[in-house]
Amino acid sequence: MLEKTTKSVSTSSGKLDPSWDNFVKYDAPAGLVVFLVAMPLCLGIALASGAPLFAGIIAGIVGGIVVGGLSGSAVSVSGPAAGLTIIVLTAIQTTGSFKAFLAAVVLAGGMQILLGLAGAGAIGDYVPNSVIKGMLAAIGLVIILKQIPHALGRDKDYEGDFSFFEASGANTFTDVLTSILNPGEGAVVISFLSLAVLIFWDYWSAKGSKFALMVPGPLVVVVLGITVNNAFGIFVPWMKLTDPVHMVQLPMVSDLQFTLPDFTKFADPTIWTVALTIAIVASIETLLSIEAGDRIDPFRRLTSSRRELMAQGVGNIASGLVGGLPVTSVIVRTSANVSSGGRTKMATIFHGVLLLVAVLAVPQYLNWTPLASLAAVLIMVGYKLTKPKIYTSMLKLGWEQFLPFIVTVVAIVFTDLLKGVVIGLVVGVLFVIRANHRAAISVVSQGDWYLMRFNKDMTFVNKSELRTKLNEVPENTTVMIDGTKAVYIDRDIFEVVEDFQRSAPYKNIKVEVKRIDDRWR
Repeated sequence: MLEKTTKSVSTSSGKLDPSWDNFVKYDAPAGLVVFLVAMPLCLGIALASGAPLFAGIIAGIVGGIVVGGLSGSAVSVSGPAAGLTIIVLTAIQTTGSFKAFLAAVVLAGGMQILLGLAGAGAIGDYVPNSVIKGMLAAIGLVIILKQIPHALGRDKDYEGDFSFFEASGANTFTDVLTSILNPGEGAVVISFLSLAVLIFWDYWSAKGSKFALMVPGPLVVVVLGITVNNAFGIFVPWMKLTDPVHMVQLPMVSDLQFTLPDFTKFADPTIWTVALTIAIVASIETLLSIEAGDRIDPFRRLTSSRRELMAQGVGNIASGLVGGLPVTSVIVRTSANVSSGGRTKMATIFHGVLLLVAVLAVPQYLNWTPLASLAAVLIMVGYKLTKPKIYTSMLKLGWEQFLPFIVTVVAIVFTDLLKGVVIGLVVGVLFVIRANHRAAISVVSQGDWYLMRFNKDMTFVNKSELRTKLNEVPENTTVMIDGTKAVYIDRDIFEVVEDFQRSAPYKNIKVEVKRIDDRWR
């Protein structure tokens, strides 16, 4: 925490404030990379949600420009989230129409503003660091596993799906296995060339190459993918990726249509139920993402969760009003931003501007981009989140840190983000209980005199240990129960002491208490 505070102060020097110099050197290249990553994710999530493709792009634009401008985070990127796809798909069916669903999105935004004003964002502060680290590593692993099929030419699952079980009936592992057994030659060549370029680009950047620092590797990869695929068409036509399913599919300008919400549905209780569900799930995902974003921010800046929830609320109101999907802070795009060198919120805003320009000006050219190229970009992002040294460093911290970490990783891989975090959180809480339970009470004795001292604050968690130690006190003795070191003693603990005092005369035990009963009387 001290490190975070110290580094956050450095932002006041102006070195990390939005400026033209920072924008040109860091934020513009990072925003471009985030745009390339976000574009297929926005489309894929909209497709899986049963919403118009343009609704996903709208959410991406709003998440970048509106939420990015209002957010207090320097690195967080917002947009449509994979974690809401099932909720959105079900909600559209439940509310009866997409217009009615948009009314629920607007309401959800208002609820998020109220949650922010009420200080509900503090919930994110109670997630253990081991679980946050596990979430980041798991997201990296899931990204790699989900992108391998796209890199090998199998594009059956939509971009942005992070659930283990897929809509097609397959799962993450069977999809990977099928793609390995049936690779598409053209996609394999493009993805392997793209990975090679990205690896060497990172190497050249680390060596201080001015060209590599100025031109983002992912942009080179996209140009390379388009060029190689068109070259296939000339020299080896059978290798060219021609099916639109293998390419980015931005809607044409002639197909764009803004949808307005149906506010007459506000009287329907179903709309309010859907809105509350979206507000809660979107808020939880946002809080987890900004906590993770603060952790991977190289400058360790802190984000106000109160301000973030309010920014997300305004974003969802804006998105719902113009026909967009719900938005949340999204860790995949945030990770891409950080790994690409983004320093200020201008990178997030710039990616939103690029989405707007792309859909209005050049969709036909961007639709030449093979998904295999973007898969390579995402695989590199995933690897940086889940490097082997992350696992070894967590193991060195001991089992109390490693077990919640690895349980979170496994749970997210085999379920989804929110379920996995809940499972990891339960394990983390169990270890906290265990740590508080252990060595909470010390007992020393001399002859027939016993001293039982509370070494820390005592809660219901320590009730079992206290009972066990009191039952071990022999007959015909004197015991002093000392609560001097405990600032807080739970009522449950006091009642255990009271019960022991009542039963002690039957064993001829004399009980003295110090700074325990006086605080309750």
